[in-house]
Amino acid sequence: MLKRDFLKNGLLTLVGAMVSPALLAAAHEEKLLREARATPMADGPFTLPALPYAFNALEPHIDAKTMEIHHDAHHKTYVSKLNEAVAGKPEEKLSLAQLLASASKQPDAIRNNAGGHWNHSFFWQILSPKGGGQPTAGLAAAINKDFGSYEKFTEEFTKAATGRFGSGWAWLIYDKKAGKLMITSTANQDNPLMDIAGIQRGTPILGLDVWEHAYYLKHQNKRPDYIKTFWNVVNWQEVGSRYDEARKG
Repeated sequence: MLKRDFLKNGLLTLVGAMVSPALLAAAHEEKLLREARATPMADGPFTLPALPYAFNALEPHIDAKTMEIHHDAHHKTYVSKLNEAVAGKPEEKLSLAQLLASASKQPDAIRNNAGGHWNHSFFWQILSPKGGGQPTAGLAAAINKDFGSYEKFTEEFTKAATGRFGSGWAWLIYDKKAGKLMITSTANQDNPLMDIAGIQRGTPILGLDVWEHAYYLKHQNKRPDYIKTFWNVVNWQEVGSRYDEARKG
């Protein structure tokens, strides 16, 4: 009996070693997607926005399966948990912007899920199947003024995205008080709209999700490869519009 168990356990270990981390991650994410779709959205004031394009629209730069899981599982979960977190509380009557602005006073369940909902809603908008290239007009001039050149800007942004330890986001923000663009990063689902100590506050106009679920199926643990391909799908028209609005606001 002991010999048979030993051989069985040894075989399972060998098989496990032969399965790539990417396949294991894919299986995990598929399970997460099935469970998310089978779970009704919690009732509440917040809703899941539809993607403004098809799941496969950003290929080959961001694969369809990643987009499907990212939106239908991860983003949906943030929205549902946010509704649960505010249910029956005064925060139920607050807007998403108000929840972010008062994040330091909110419990983690509201802070994290409000951030996750806002960040992803923003992220979908600044990506486009017709993205890439370089910014134009006022945004291009501001980038040249504040960073020296577009190339220096992308280099600094890449450093912020690569250097964010663990999960989080890299941001290009407009600091109205300073009258300039700045690059920063935040941990987890925090963002520059939150009144959290240590966060560089400002209006986000570009953001990159560097949680592993945003890129692992295609790039495994190679975050720099994901960041490099991100520039091919940036919706510079949308980013430029957000910059213009931030300056006026």
